[in-house]
Amino acid sequence: MDAVNSVTGNAAAAPAGPKKVGVDYDSFLKLLVAELKNQDPTEPMDATQYVSQLATFSNVEQSIKTNDKLDEILRAGFLQQAGSLIGRTLTSPDGAITGKIEEVRVFDDGIAAILDNGEQVVVGGGVTIS
Repeated sequence: MDAVNSVTGNAAAAPAGPKKVGVDYDSFLKLLVAELKNQDPTEPMDATQYVSQLATFSNVEQSIKTNDKLDEILRAGFLQQAGSLIGRTLTSPDGAITGKIEEVRVFDDGIAAILDNGEQVVVGGGVTIS
């Protein structure tokens, strides 16, 4: 259960975070070095294959850096959104919870509003803020 869902105690309230898929930067480097160490000396790797793998290595590194920057932008957006919510009225998607936002908690994967009646609501799809 992620941080935002733990605030409400409802795992269905927000989608789970992205799963780690594929090979990360360190694993790719280890695979490349192992391949170079274990290649047949009588039939060394073709230079074009080596250059292709180095290009792939560069793409993996660049993707990791891009993802890190996107995460920073997302966190900054959450912080900016959080400040603008205090004092406004929030209504849950089902209309069962309504109240004035007194406090906002920011997590890596979203924000949760604490209302004047003590209720905690994940700010996400279907929530009305006025």
